[in-house]
Amino acid sequence: MPDPVLLVLDAAPSPRLGRLTGRVDVRHADASSLAGLLPAADVLLVWDLASDAVRRAWPGPGARPRWVHTASAGVDRVLCPELVASGTVLTNARGIFERPIAEYVAGLVLAFAKDLPTTLALQRERRWHHRDGQRVAGSRAVVVGAGPIGREITRLLHGLGVTVALVGRTARRTIHGVADLDRLAARADWVVAATPLTESTRGMFDSRFFGLLQPSARFINVGRGASVVQADLVDALNRRWLAGAALDVFEDEPLGPDSPLWDVPGLLISPHLSGDTAGWRDRLSEQFVAMYERWARGEPLPNVVDKERGYVLSPDLNELNDADDLNE
Repeated sequence: MPDPVLLVLDAAPSPRLGRLTGRVDVRHADASSLAGLLPAADVLLVWDLASDAVRRAWPGPGARPRWVHTASAGVDRVLCPELVASGTVLTNARGIFERPIAEYVAGLVLAFAKDLPTTLALQRERRWHHRDGQRVAGSRAVVVGAGPIGREITRLLHGLGVTVALVGRTARRTIHGVADLDRLAARADWVVAATPLTESTRGMFDSRFFGLLQPSARFINVGRGASVVQADLVDALNRRWLAGAALDVFEDEPLGPDSPLWDVPGLLISPHLSGDTAGWRDRLSEQFVAMYERWARGEPLPNVVDKERGYVLSPDLNELNDADDLNE
């Protein structure tokens, strides 16, 4: 019996698949060759996190893999109507990025509160200028997105003494519903977006939303770039509707050198790195190999994405049997 065919939509450096050597027929594809190689594949590993090639190639002719795994938390670059309608199982890298992203958000909160960007700028100018910082303990945050990333951010901010309201679409237990978001955001010192990209979350942070915030508030996005109307955020910062913002994700990546975002006062920009810590690719490889071994034994896979909703359902959502487009 031939070995199962594992097709990798590759990016450098390639995944480490050590334990699968000799047991799997590993083939590699790029955006141009993916469509032609898909029909022979039993499993597709989407290793190139920045590629939209799967969405473009999937609707073509021929058989399709029984299982697709994307080495990312979000699945919006993979999903297309044909994949949603198929019997293919889709999984993601849930469990890898939550803590690093939460640490990054905590770092941004501390940097804003202690005005570290200004301190660094003054040091470059050799200027001694005393200012007062802001206490983090006792401040208020709203975390939008009630999945594992949002929950880990909430736990870490609680550890800093921040009062945190976690917001999902549906109110349940200790989670506020999206109907409470405006009221909570209007009182918040920190608003953190950690949502997946769905039709409900696309463009949800817009001029109307930024107009609700206190002039002292800061906005942080570590979810998906398209959830923010970037022009509206720029306008809000220029009008001083809020004190600052930090974006780690953008609608179009990488952000070009000519983008006006680089020069917006009060805006911190990072190149989609909030979840990436030393060894993260190795951890993704280890996770996939462990999942592949379960699949090969016929055991249920973890991290199965509800393709209609676009994310892995949390246990409490399974119990409620309710959709939550703010769950990632």
